Amino acid sequence: MIVCRSRAEIEALRAVNQLVGDVLGELCELAVAGVTTLDLDRAAEERVRAAGAVPAFKGYHGFPATICASVNEQVVHGIPSTRPLREGDILSIDMGAVLDGFYGDSAVTVPIGRVSGEADRLLRVTEEALFRGIDAVKPGARVSDIGAAVQAHVEAQGMSVVREFVGHGIGTSLHEEPQIANYGPGGRGPRLAEGMVLAIEPMVNAGRAGVKVLDDGWTAVTRDGSLSAHFEHTVVVTGDGTEILTLTARRAARARELMSAVH
Repeated sequence: MIVCRSRAEIEALRAVNQLVGDVLGELCELAVAGVTTLDLDRAAEERVRAAGAVPAFKGYHGFPATICASVNEQVVHGIPSTRPLREGDILSIDMGAVLDGFYGDSAVTVPIGRVSGEADRLLRVTEEALFRGIDAVKPGARVSDIGAAVQAHVEAQGMSVVREFVGHGIGTSLHEEPQIANYGPGGRGPRLAEGMVLAIEPMVNAGRAGVKVLDDGWTAVTRDGSLSAHFEHTVVVTGDGTEILTLTARRAARARELMSAVH
C-alpha cells in the first residue's frame, strides 16, 4: 500500500530528513585521507543520538553500524572499518535516522582529496542522474518515469545503472511501497500523488552493471572491479512538483545548479 502523508506527517518527515542531511554534510567534511570509516560511523551515531533520534540502519536486519560506508568498487551497504581513507578514494555514505516515529534517508558520494578523472566524472553523472529522477516527480507521473530518466542520463554517458538495489517509499518504516527502480521504460507503475514520500537513489557503475555481495553478507561490489557511486535524496510529491526533504542549506546551491541543468 502506498501512503499519502498528511501535512503534520510531512512536517515530521521534514524534521528527520533535515537531520540526516545535516549529519551527512558534517560527515563529508570529516571524510579526509587518514580518517577511517569507523571514525565516521561513530561521529554519525553520536550526532544522531544527540539530536534525540535513533540510527535507522543499526540493527536493521542485523546491520552492525549507523552508516553504510562504501569505498571505490563497493556499491552499497559497506560496513565501516578501521581501514584509513586514502587520497584518490571515493566514499559513498548512506545513512538514515528515526525521529518521533518517522524515517529519514539520504546518501552522497565524496572524493577523498584529488581523484582520477574517471572518478570525478562518475560522481558528477550519478548526482546529475539523481536530479533527473527528482525532476520526473510530479502529480500524475508514473513511478517508472523516475527510473527511465535516471537510466537515460547514465547510459548516455557510457556508464551503467545497478539493477539489484532500488529506491523506495519511506515514512513510518524505512522501506515502504513503491519500489523505485533506476532503470526501465517510463509510463508504468502507480501514479504519483501529492503527499507520497520517496527515497530516490541511483547507484551507478563506471563499468558494467553487475554486482555481487561479499562474504560478510552485506557489502555489494562491482563484478568487474570498476568504481561505483551512490546519491540519494528523500522527496515529497507536492501539488505542483516536489520538495527535497533532505536538502540542506549547504547543498542548496549545488541542487539549484543541477536542477537548472535539467531544464
